[in-house]
Amino acid sequence: MRRPLRARYLPFAAASAVTALAVAACGSTSASTASSTSSAKPITVGISLPLSGSFMADGLATRNGYELWASDVNTHGGLLGRQVRLKILNDNSNPNTVAKQYDQLITQDHVDLTMAPFSTLLTQEALAPTEKHGYALTAGSATGGLVFSPAFSNFFSVSVPDAGEMDPFARWVITLPAGERQSAAYPEIDDPFADPPVEATEALLSRHGVHTVCTCSGHPVNSANPATLNKLIKGAALQVVRANPQIVVIGSVDLPSLLIFIHTFQAHNYTPKIMIAASGPDQGQAFIDTLNPINAQDIMVPDAWYGNLQNALSEVMVQDYIAKFGGTSSDINADVAEAYSAGEVLADAVKATKGTSNKKIIFYLHHLTAPLQTVQGNVQFASNGENTAQHGLIFQWQNGQFLPVLAGTSGAAVQAQPQPQKPPWGTS
Repeated sequence: MRRPLRARYLPFAAASAVTALAVAACGSTSASTASSTSSAKPITVGISLPLSGSFMADGLATRNGYELWASDVNTHGGLLGRQVRLKILNDNSNPNTVAKQYDQLITQDHVDLTMAPFSTLLTQEALAPTEKHGYALTAGSATGGLVFSPAFSNFFSVSVPDAGEMDPFARWVITLPAGERQSAAYPEIDDPFADPPVEATEALLSRHGVHTVCTCSGHPVNSANPATLNKLIKGAALQVVRANPQIVVIGSVDLPSLLIFIHTFQAHNYTPKIMIAASGPDQGQAFIDTLNPINAQDIMVPDAWYGNLQNALSEVMVQDYIAKFGGTSSDINADVAEAYSAGEVLADAVKATKGTSNKKIIFYLHHLTAPLQTVQGNVQFASNGENTAQHGLIFQWQNGQFLPVLAGTSGAAVQAQPQPQKPPWGTS
């Protein structure tokens, strides 16, 4: 995530915490689970998060993930016998605030370690100050191309890179009979997070004989005028209708942008046989309430984690989350798992290097001899900080259920077989 433009529903725990965090959102917070009986100096981890503003829901969920990780570590004796304390500053969803806050965390608060904010947009502003001061920066939700640069050697993103999110889908399509994958359309709306997986899918399918009938890209949709934006998206959808492909791969940035495509397809009686979107179908009940289960049938979407993931580490985290915050496994936002995974990788590095030397931690993470294990799956890094060890999951709506149907290399078990024949709109 996932990417700040991929807004997720506010999880149960985050929703219940909004009131308590409202005051803290105006300034900084210090989240500590340090034992009062421990004589060793705590290990302090500095983080900037959007606890207010447009990314608040994701910021609160990310905070839950970081705090759950710290609590679990401290329950089991801390790191190297030292408790973990989180120092969290609120960036108010403002990229211009992030760099100053990491400078403050390092030079004024003297934190031992740092972890990243939510999102690619905010995290890219944390790269320069942490690199300047020689601090490793582990990230959960920063997966867009903007953060993967050879200019920064200190960055480590534990989640599936945006560009690889649809890899399991593309690999599945090329296994289908040739008659079921003759043509495809790839509508994009010029978004730096939603477009890369669409383009990567087109590249792979084209190499395997799937004819591209429409890309529908290049539209200047980053307009402040919603009416103009919607008109341009509808124009891209109409190009798809006229091309009439079997497969549609949509670079949607959220549920509203996806619904413009769907409603246009419905109005012109066009139903693709196979349909996947970068964002929108992952919005759970909000997606079903807007579209209804009949029309949601067989639509796919990539995601990296879900509450019932069959991963021993994930299962323990889910149990601990419910004990700490309440709710059920389905209430846990994927942001929680992403943040928790970033903490796991940082903890592994501290243990392996037997200290909090950021120089040693950076070297260790760049020279892993085997993947590290996290609640999301395997983690191993390319030189630019991308996780090369997993390719996430593809989910599909089937009979009102949101089911994992395709897996990459994460070792996750699927719950159903992908369906390649979407029924016409309005039928069962």
